[in-house]
Amino acid sequence: MTPDDFKRVHLAFTPTPVERLERLGEELGIELLIKRDDFTGFGAGGNKVRKLEYLMADALDKGAGALITTGGHQSNHARTVAAAACRFGMKAVLVLRGNAPAEYQGNLLLDHLFGAEFEFLDPDGYFTQIDDRMAAHAEACASQGLKPYVIPLGGANPLGALGYVRAAKELAAQFEAMELSAPDVILTAVGSGGTLAGLQVGCRRHWPETKLVGVSVSRDSAWFQERISQMSTQCAGLLQWNEAWSSEDIWIEDGYVGPGYGIPSDGGVTLIKQAARSEGLLLDPVYTGKAMHGLKGLVEAGAIARGSRVLFLHCGGSPALFPFAKTLTGV
Repeated sequence: MTPDDFKRVHLAFTPTPVERLERLGEELGIELLIKRDDFTGFGAGGNKVRKLEYLMADALDKGAGALITTGGHQSNHARTVAAAACRFGMKAVLVLRGNAPAEYQGNLLLDHLFGAEFEFLDPDGYFTQIDDRMAAHAEACASQGLKPYVIPLGGANPLGALGYVRAAKELAAQFEAMELSAPDVILTAVGSGGTLAGLQVGCRRHWPETKLVGVSVSRDSAWFQERISQMSTQCAGLLQWNEAWSSEDIWIEDGYVGPGYGIPSDGGVTLIKQAARSEGLLLDPVYTGKAMHGLKGLVEAGAIARGSRVLFLHCGGSPALFPFAKTLTGV
């Protein structure tokens, strides 16, 4: 089987471009290309759109009338779920980590425009409360006659990961059309693990020699290694591919999280400015800025060899720039 054998709705503008970043690559000491999944389009774009193509097909098959999901204040995933609910005439309930905001800015503003309902959980109690709160919202929707469909954090499950199995095939075709050999390294931000899990499955088939690196923006490497290895194996199982991964197969760097998830890091802010001024490229403080900082650090440490061909997967997130204007400008 292939990802095309599974039902999906068409949301993403694909194939998204692959571009060279010659100036930034020269500054970092590598041959740098970027996969522009910030250009997937729907609901302001980002990597979550590819996952939602499969998850929304499943929700429609199951007769869902309400989508319930979770994330941080500036969750790209929550924003695209809210947009998908609008597209298919459903209710969206977002249970977000963080106290109620003084103003709705960035992704929160877009969530509001999409008509989502919110519940905000205190950050310190989030992990002990979230399962019960999601279940409570599902029960409330059912009592209103709306069949609930609960989407996990980041859309990260084996079905959602099919979006990035499919993306790996797309990438292989693009590199062939550009007459380029496979990249030595693919690097992306990791917040919930579904994107990297799908890439593990797809790249083993199309680019088996390419190393995959996830730069954590939230948790320690051991947690992600266990989670992503299991998700990759389960995703391959959906495809009836006889493939499996162990924790040791998953490369996660967890030294670039900074003060915590959703909080800008000094290194991430520096790379946001560098990418903007070198390439006119917008990264964000929650995901891609930290991932690019990770790439710079790994090259400097020799973990990624200078001169390597590196593909940076841009997972989107530019709406999250605006709430951090003071941090980014210093004024």
